[in-house]
Amino acid sequence: MPSKPSTPPTFADQLRQAHHSAVHLEMRDVYAVDKEKGPFADWRAGARLDPADRASWWRPWLDLVAETVGRGVVMRRARIVSEPVSEYIRYEHSGTFTNVAAGEQVRWLPRREASDIPLPGNDFWLFDGAIVRWNHFAGDGSSGGPEITKDPRAAALCARAFEAVWDRAIPHEQYKIR
Repeated sequence: MPSKPSTPPTFADQLRQAHHSAVHLEMRDVYAVDKEKGPFADWRAGARLDPADRASWWRPWLDLVAETVGRGVVMRRARIVSEPVSEYIRYEHSGTFTNVAAGEQVRWLPRREASDIPLPGNDFWLFDGAIVRWNHFAGDGSSGGPEITKDPRAAALCARAFEAVWDRAIPHEQYKIR
């Protein structure tokens, strides 16, 4: 009897299993994931998060980040962006203070400054330098689903790429949208 393909663990489960690091590299200028459609539409209509009103923007994702960082896991996110940035990146940038408030470190790298960095073909999360969660996307930015690998070569590629981007990238508090 053929075996069924295994369902990848949830992202939350993978983050909860991380021991020392979780790094995320984002390389797209537009994402169209279902959970962001409403908030992005609201942002486009003029809604903005109020840093002083934490209760209005604190959500389960930020609880998970705070819990993870509280266990001693270092969470870092780097975003490679085209400039001038897309409307979607403006939206992401305007709400990134919430990630930072929860304990995630975030940096931005203009795409022109990434031209000589060997990068994998997909966005990814790398947990503890050993487990890669590829994030596949369709051309319209919709999610194509995750793929998990423990291939040491893939993990090494992602680690090198992330660190090269991180070293050049600008901390969120200093990055000015162009």
